[in-house]
Amino acid sequence: MSKFIPEKLSVESRDGITATEPVISRRYTLTHSDVTGDLFLTIGMDYAWDKVNQLRDEVIGEWKTNGGFLYYCVYLYLDQGEYNQDISAKRNEIFKRELPLALTAIRYGDRFLFNTYPHLEQASIIVNFMSAYPQFARQENWGTFNSFSIE
Repeated sequence: MSKFIPEKLSVESRDGITATEPVISRRYTLTHSDVTGDLFLTIGMDYAWDKVNQLRDEVIGEWKTNGGFLYYCVYLYLDQGEYNQDISAKRNEIFKRELPLALTAIRYGDRFLFNTYPHLEQASIIVNFMSAYPQFARQENWGTFNSFSIE
């Protein structure tokens, strides 16, 4: 896993999102530069599809509720362009290795929300690995955000 460097994270808030409101309907799009290692987090009511490139290596997520419980739902797209099992397998490895960095960046980038609502630290993080190949398509519990805090 790469080390999280706060100075390499840029955060943009869009359409009705403040530092602390709303929680539900808050959607995150995290992209990065392979050249500089910079991370770009966009927080809005919708995903920042304009920031997504053809490589589809973004991490997107949103707050959801189930039975009154809040959880954070992440979506990762393992297949790329033409379906190729070897490429999906490699992307699966990369996402698994780099996801802790991404979750730390999301947690840090939206730290004012977490400071306002400390119970969000205990919300489960459910990761959906999206793939046409059954061996890669799955859902995993990645713990809670208090595991991804740098403060």
